Amino acid sequence: MTLEQELVSLLGKPIADAKRRELYAALLKLVKQKSAERPVTSGNKKLYYISAEFLTGKQLGKNLINLNLYDEVDQLFKKYGKSLSSVEDVEEEPSLGNGGLGRLAACYLDSAATLDLPADGMGLRYHFGLFKQEFRDHKQYEVPDRWLSSPSVLTKTNVSYTVEFGKLSVKSRMYDMDVLGYKTGHNMLHLFDIDSVDESLVKEGIDFDKTAIAKNLTLFLYPDDSDEDGRKLRIYQQYFMVSNAAQYILDEEKKAGHNLMDLADHVAIQINDTHPSMVIPELIRLLIKEGIPFYKAEEIVTNVCAYTNHTILAEALEKWPYAYLQEVVPQLMPIIGGMDFGVECAYNNNPDLRIIDAGNTVHMAHIDMHYGHSINGVAALHTDILKKQELRPFYNIYPEKFNNKTNGITFRRFIMHANPDLSHKIDSLLGASWKSNATDLERLMQYYNDENVLNAFAEIKHNNKERAAQFILDKEGVEVDPDSVFDVQVKRFHEYKRQQMNALWVIYEYFRIKSGVTFPHPVTVIFGGKAAPAYYQAQAVIHLILCLQELINNDPQVSKYLKVVMLKNYNVAKAEKIIPAADISEQISLASKEASGTSNMKFMLNGAITLGTMDGANVEIKNLVGDGNIYIFGRSSDEVINLYNTNGYHAEDYYKYHESIRRCIDFITSPEMLAIGDAKLLGDLKDNLIHKDWFMTLLDLESYCNVKETMIYDYSDQERWKRMSLVNTAKAGFFSSDRSIAEYNRDIWHLK
Repeated sequence: MTLEQELVSLLGKPIADAKRRELYAALLKLVKQKSAERPVTSGNKKLYYISAEFLTGKQLGKNLINLNLYDEVDQLFKKYGKSLSSVEDVEEEPSLGNGGLGRLAACYLDSAATLDLPADGMGLRYHFGLFKQEFRDHKQYEVPDRWLSSPSVLTKTNVSYTVEFGKLSVKSRMYDMDVLGYKTGHNMLHLFDIDSVDESLVKEGIDFDKTAIAKNLTLFLYPDDSDEDGRKLRIYQQYFMVSNAAQYILDEEKKAGHNLMDLADHVAIQINDTHPSMVIPELIRLLIKEGIPFYKAEEIVTNVCAYTNHTILAEALEKWPYAYLQEVVPQLMPIIGGMDFGVECAYNNNPDLRIIDAGNTVHMAHIDMHYGHSINGVAALHTDILKKQELRPFYNIYPEKFNNKTNGITFRRFIMHANPDLSHKIDSLLGASWKSNATDLERLMQYYNDENVLNAFAEIKHNNKERAAQFILDKEGVEVDPDSVFDVQVKRFHEYKRQQMNALWVIYEYFRIKSGVTFPHPVTVIFGGKAAPAYYQAQAVIHLILCLQELINNDPQVSKYLKVVMLKNYNVAKAEKIIPAADISEQISLASKEASGTSNMKFMLNGAITLGTMDGANVEIKNLVGDGNIYIFGRSSDEVINLYNTNGYHAEDYYKYHESIRRCIDFITSPEMLAIGDAKLLGDLKDNLIHKDWFMTLLDLESYCNVKETMIYDYSDQERWKRMSLVNTAKAGFFSSDRSIAEYNRDIWHLK
């Protein structure tokens, strides 16, 4: 049966007569049928990747690519006047993640399947995800993201477990999502939920009764933890996730006929950040119930579990009051207490190493590091800082556990799907081998001086900018010039990522234009990302950007040369439209604070030029592309760490003694801005920048403005810019998540 015949059979009508939703439903059924024909990957040892987030993005297009059907379906639809991309728009994006952590987890599942490694994801089926972002009165508002719809990419299973808490028990339900590798491999993402969740509990915005656990447990990813009930709810969620995962893993082992004493020979568990840390004491508890002694259960679990650290920010290394854990998961407390006693005895009661500290706080990362066999960072600089600074006491006792695994991205989504014109052009130059072996992109360097190739790549970029400009007009109501420089910063809003510095540059440029100084090319500054509901300063930065968008885009003198766009509800689908159009990739975190980043890799792959600090994977990007193909500014990580250690940075000094900085800061509460914005929000943001500025925005502001100015002027030399763009794409192969997963498997998991 031909593909057309299969689709017509599923539709029950000719393709030409079908509506978009009918075509989407038929394609979804087709994908599930083709997935079922591909056997689930198996082996003697299997990985379970446990993560609070899986930012999978829409699945239809990715799965068609991995089934090697995308181009065939695309051509078939065109034959009948249909658009596959339009059909893809019907799909609701799974709201199962927030930012880089969740996107990385999704990439890793994709690559494990592509490498034909048995590896399942384990997480939660959030009904409303993080939240859907709306803008009102130039502020972020959060509403439920109602992504669960029919037909669904998820399949409800009969798998169910009882999860016991201190004051209640719940019955879980497992939902599965097929994870298909590129032309090979078939794994699963297992997401757990409870049937008693009550979506009507959410009354206003995203507020709900946080104490009604049986009704709210899987409503939201990262529920607001600004109060005690919110913090306890996060513990409930995390234990629910790991208890289901642990029960499922042991069930699979028993069905396979394996002796649980040999668990480490057949199971590897990767703990993605600290959210799944309770899987360690939970597995120990369950093994004890199976008759295995405590000391032996500890040994087994240590050999099974490995921990990925994604941050050096103290607030992200989770710690829970002992009393909270005692209330929510009392059955784990004897286990955790025993683990802590073992640490106390082994290391002479060293307070830096204890799991339960003197303040009766339980350190989740300490559990992972003591009772896991591997601790990895996610970029070379990040791992080095962990060893020398943040986790030094643990590196001193466990040097053999520490290793680096630089993050990666799936090229199938972020060039083959997001930028098909570029993908097809590369195919014409190199063949298709780069899709499975990304380092083959290096062969693009042979075209460094080929004017025809350089011009073809530049034309593709311009076409992507035209499409992005239309998308921005349709979705945001802002008209932008596709001939302008697209300067893009899209990521989760956090002070260390320093969107506020980019906004201050916008003010700096506003003053330049008002004084009659302009660039040869207009500039479009594009922001996107969400701020946590309780993160006041990040909310204030979004407010500043939205006010600047209003002010600048409606100023006829300025808007000819500068536009500001804030994309609402930024997600993977919007990333796929914006990243291929970017000229400048803003990676401007304070050096030493960004563990790795992955948007930097996606932009690089699509030919954007990085403007960044020597932070995270920017360091490795610079090493790959060379000094002439990246723009670096700001203080080094060593300098920043020294300023923290010596209390050597005082933002107020930069405000007082640098007139250009003071002028930009003062503009935040200028009459022009107060006529648009909220005086308190803007005033508090200004005050924070002058008197606190914990992530040292003002330290690097002048360097940032100077280097960015140079970069934008350099854009006028299009022959040089085209070569820089080509180099970035050619050198991006190292950042394939296929490479990352191969390294994890070689050094940590040993699956095959």
